[in-house]
Amino acid sequence: MSDGNRYGQYCPITRAVEVLGERWSVLILRDMLVGATRFNDIARGNPRLSRTLLSKRLRQLEQAGVIEHVDDEYLLTPAGEDLRSVVFSLGEWGAKWQFDDPRHSELDPELLMWWVHGRLDYSHLPDRRLVFEFRFSDQPRWFWILKDAQGPSICTHDPGFGVDATVKTDLSTMYRIWLGKQTLRQAVENGHLELDGTPAIVRRLPATLRLSPIADIVAAAETP
Repeated sequence: MSDGNRYGQYCPITRAVEVLGERWSVLILRDMLVGATRFNDIARGNPRLSRTLLSKRLRQLEQAGVIEHVDDEYLLTPAGEDLRSVVFSLGEWGAKWQFDDPRHSELDPELLMWWVHGRLDYSHLPDRRLVFEFRFSDQPRWFWILKDAQGPSICTHDPGFGVDATVKTDLSTMYRIWLGKQTLRQAVENGHLELDGTPAIVRRLPATLRLSPIADIVAAAETP
């Protein structure tokens, strides 16, 4: 950061804001704190962030000693890891005081599927190729998550294999479930979500669908 962009105050909070206060920096760190290490993965998790600006922010965080670039990965330094409580405390405050119903502009199906596909836990399921289909009633496209020997991937066209489980809901409900505002069971019971497919896999879907890393914080804020 150039001197012209500094606050000119000798205070540790000021120094921290000079590192974290740039647009997108905290969201980049959010994604790295939950496991993103590659440029493309960080970009996919922040689709409105241009790749040019992402490169700039990563350089700034590296210069600040928060991350380091090793081969083709970006890794948190001890200073970066020490921001975990800071970032998730921001999430706790946001969940308590600012997190009402989603704005339409915040509901991005591709971003949600990117988040969901990275959190699925297949340990409860058969060790074979699996296909989950997501049908959003208010969206023109469906999505498929395919898990095979290469790992999980997102498909925007039918991959051509048998579907093991189908989730039918609207996008807002899926976001609410993902973020801990509503449970999967509640959505099924109130008719906002329907599960279909192979019975043994459908029964295990709630355990397979691990929610957002911040879902517990949101759920706690929702509790009176």
